[in-house]
Amino acid sequence: MKLPLSFSPEVMAAMAADTPIVALESTIITHGMPYPQNVETARMIEAEIRSQGASPATIAIMGGSIHIGLSDERLEELAQSTDVLKLSRADLAFAVANGKTGATTVAATMICAHLAGIKVFATGGIGGVHRGAEQTFDISADLEELAKTPVIVVGAGAKAILDLPKTLEILETRGVPVVTYQQDEFPAFWSRSSGLQSPLRADTAEEIAAAYVMRETLGLEGGMFVANPVPSADEIPNAEMAPVIDQAIDEARVQGVAAKSVTPFLLQRIYELTEGRSLKCNIALVKNNAQLATKIAKALKS
Repeated sequence: MKLPLSFSPEVMAAMAADTPIVALESTIITHGMPYPQNVETARMIEAEIRSQGASPATIAIMGGSIHIGLSDERLEELAQSTDVLKLSRADLAFAVANGKTGATTVAATMICAHLAGIKVFATGGIGGVHRGAEQTFDISADLEELAKTPVIVVGAGAKAILDLPKTLEILETRGVPVVTYQQDEFPAFWSRSSGLQSPLRADTAEEIAAAYVMRETLGLEGGMFVANPVPSADEIPNAEMAPVIDQAIDEARVQGVAAKSVTPFLLQRIYELTEGRSLKCNIALVKNNAQLATKIAKALKS
């Protein structure tokens, strides 16, 4: 059976020319920001990748196809859509088979990028082990996907609302390389500092690309997570963010927020409590991740 992939003209041209491509997720468009800020940010990130010498491939599920790259019209349509499914490994096939509109999480984007032959993916941050997971068993499918699917994921650490030590522990157990770019400490999404030592460090995109190629050579399954600290000028220091995150988590617990509703609730409350600073930081770090992902994609072609 033919794979249900639909490539944008830009991505098709890049593949034909064997030039670098960087995958982008779509949940940041449908579940991360309001319209029109969502489409403006998506276009800004795509433009950043183009300006650095690669082609962006925003991935989404629309009309029974996995779209690898979105035209301006498709991007606008997705940004204004309602009741868009937030897709991971469990529900990706269901959405495609039944013609649903869906936005891809880190896990689903990795799957689709791999199907399309794209090796590098830029996102905001990965999911991980939620606080209290020893009672709820709430652990993101992103971690398991990183252990299975050979895609380099560039993000500003795991989302700081998570249990970061346990997230790193599971990544280590599943054999996922966690490489922090140009610093020894693992970043905490909005903050450059988490207080946790990074398992690995790389100072150049070429080092990261070489490690990925060697993993392929050795036949090691799975991908890599590259933790790229948010630029100093844009960060919200951990000392300032920690009490804000704790307050949002306490409110979620009191209100009985659970399952897939937890992360959107927490991000919205953090946005409110920081008076919008968290969103500005989020946009800056995604742009920064797109820049590094482009460097890695170019290094893989050299």
